[in-house]
This record gives sequence, structure tokens and C-alpha cells, in this order.
Amino acid sequence: MPATRTAPFRRRALAAVAALPLLAVALGACGYGSENDTKDEKVAPAAEGEKVGGLGEVKIGYFANITHATALVGLQEGLIQKELGGTKIKPQVFNAGPSEIEALNAGAIDIGWIGPSPSINGFTKSKGQNLRIISGSASGGVSLVVNPKKIKSLDDLKGKRIATPQLGNTQDVALLNYLSEKGLKVDTNTGKGDVTVIRQDNKQIPASFESGSLDGAWVPEPTASKLVAGGGSVLLDEKKLWKDGKFVITNVIVSQKFLKEHPDVVEAVLRGSVKTNAWINENPDEAKAAANAKLKADSGAALPPEVLDPAWQNVDITDDPLASTLGLSSEHAVKAGLLEDPLLDGIYDLSLLNKVLKADGKPAIDDAGLGVK
Repeated sequence: MPATRTAPFRRRALAAVAALPLLAVALGACGYGSENDTKDEKVAPAAEGEKVGGLGEVKIGYFANITHATALVGLQEGLIQKELGGTKIKPQVFNAGPSEIEALNAGAIDIGWIGPSPSINGFTKSKGQNLRIISGSASGGVSLVVNPKKIKSLDDLKGKRIATPQLGNTQDVALLNYLSEKGLKVDTNTGKGDVTVIRQDNKQIPASFESGSLDGAWVPEPTASKLVAGGGSVLLDEKKLWKDGKFVITNVIVSQKFLKEHPDVVEAVLRGSVKTNAWINENPDEAKAAANAKLKADSGAALPPEVLDPAWQNVDITDDPLASTLGLSSEHAVKAGLLEDPLLDGIYDLSLLNKVLKADGKPAIDDAGLGVK
């Protein structure tokens, strides 16, 4: 199915998607995920020098997932902080995209690493007023892992219990779309149907899987590799469902208000992101160790080699947001009943990214006709 490019989209979204809270004060007070100042053996450089645009801090959100390697490595190695000088990074860890969108809307974060589905949902529900996608970060890194004793082929999914991290998150959309294409019916909201879809935090899924309460899970790295290490088997790598095996799993978003008021800070973060991605691809082993150190700092435990190594291999790091695949993701959300008439026109603003890439002698990246006009 071709990706949507220039066709206009209407501005309505179903209330079926988790509603964004209206009280910004309450959102700012309750927190999302966790902030963690715990340091590993290596201490990332502190903010020092001149503040970019005179701004004291920039609030950055991300997940403690290997699919967010740019954020993990960039923060751990100080590659993003270096570009910000005296403007301090205030990091915040999230468990899933919808809560990160809530934080962005509330002003609790300014910039975030996040998946495509919550980006589309957040942009649509705000009628195109809350965010812009400003860069890519990662492709791939998602698998359907199953108990091989209960599920031996893709034809054995009927009647089984399959987990995703959260209603309406990127993996939830992918699973619902796949089941629909297989002719299996599932109620989007309840998760009940020919297959029972269980929405559960990534942190809880491995224990549920090992206890036998789940038959499988459609999850990102490193959760997928944790399940394999616990006796699971990869039934389907999501890369096989996409042209050339590429699809956006993580992109970078920014509050439109912050982008308008502090474009120099956004540009500095993007310089750090581009430099981090280049360093990751040039130094994969060192980058893998840095990502694991950050995971330990954020969660209290590093990943063992039998989880870290395959998880790292399954993710491709890129500056390209793979905009054409975002159009397909939106169509999947519509088919799943999570969105009606999603808004995509103007969701991208790659101008600062392309400015950074040009300065590095790299080619510009295309927004598939979905950028600001």
C-alpha cells in the first residue's frame, strides 16, 4: 500500500485513543516515568559555558529502550550536552508514547524521542498545534515473540493472549493492523476478540510471559530479546512487513511553542543527535556499552549480553525519519479504529535538521510532502 504524501487530511480523531488530560497544572505536578540522577562509572559532562540563547535548561524525554539509542548514548556520552554549552539538559524517562505526549502538551518536556503512532495521535488531536517531528532516530527493533510450545506458526494466533506496551502505542497499532490483515477480529478498546490483546508495561511483560499468563508479545527492544532469553521465540520480525525492511520506530519531536521561541536550542539538540548517530554507527561496540550504562543509570540494572547483543543488532540508527512510513502507520491506526481521518499535513519540520546535515556535508532528507508549507 503506497504511503500517503500530499493528500489533505481532515482534523477529526476518535475518542477511542487515550484522551490527553486537560489540566496542565495537574500534569506538571504528577510526573511521567522517572527522573534519575544516578551516575554510572562514567559521569557525563555537566552543563558549562555559554547558555544557548540564554536558556537555562531544556527538558528532554525518552524511553529506556534500545530503540531510543540516540538519546541513551547522546546523554551518557555528553554529545548532546556538549552542543548546548551552559544550557542544562533535564532528562525524563517514559514508559510509553501517550504519556510523553501528555508531558509535551503540559510543558513538562520540550523535546522528546518517541514513536510514530503517539506522534500522529498527538498532532491530530491538537489539530496540528502541539508538536513537530524534527528528525529521525531509529528504524526496526520490534518483534512478535511467542511461547514456542503454544504458538508454532503465524496461523496459531487465534485464541492466544498477546501483549503490547499500551493502547494506541506504536506496537499496539502494528499488532492490531497485522491481526486485521490475517482476518482476526479484535475490539480495539477492550482487546477482546479472536486474539486477546493485553496492554501491559514493557517492564512487566517478561515476568507475565515467564509465568505463562501471556502467549506472546509484540514489543520493542530490549523487551523482545528479554523474552527470547526467557525461552521465547521470534515468530515475526516487523522489518519483514516493510519495504526494504525500514520503518520509523523512533523520531524526535518538539513542542511547537518551544521551536518558535528557542530554535537555536532545538538546532543545538539536533547537532548533538546527528553527531551521536554518526558516533554510534562508527563505534557500535562502544556505543552499545554507553547505551547499557545509561540503561543501568535509569533503571538500576544493566542488560546482560544475551539480551543486549541481539537487541542492539536489531535496531538501525538513522537521522532519516522515514516519512513515507509514517503515512502507512497512520493508515494502520485508522484500520485499527484508533484514529479517524488523521492529520499529517505539516507534521514535519526538517529545516533545522537539514541545516545541520548541510553543515556536515550530508544530503538533505525528504519529508514525503508532509512538512510545513
